[in-house]
Amino acid sequence: MNISRAEQRTLHALAQGGRILLERDDQGHIIAARCFSREGWVLDGCDLEQWRSLKRKGVIKSRNGGPYVVNRDGLARLRSQLDNRVSGRGF
Repeated sequence: MNISRAEQRTLHALAQGGRILLERDDQGHIIAARCFSREGWVLDGCDLEQWRSLKRKGVIKSRNGGPYVVNRDGLARLRSQLDNRVSGRGF
């Protein structure tokens, strides 16, 4: 399954400790998705459609209603880069 360049960029940020937070309206419907780096910066280009695509492909997960993070399948699909810092925590 192919992963676009923008999705690769988001997965790299998640692999380095980032997370995707969802914003909901009063009825509980998802209205926005924002990707944060480990340092707390917002990743430009990560939107609701990209979150849906990554979730559909099964490369991100949420545990106990928490923020979305990359899972093992997502890490396996990443093209390696020197600056990826991945720890075994959370799996």
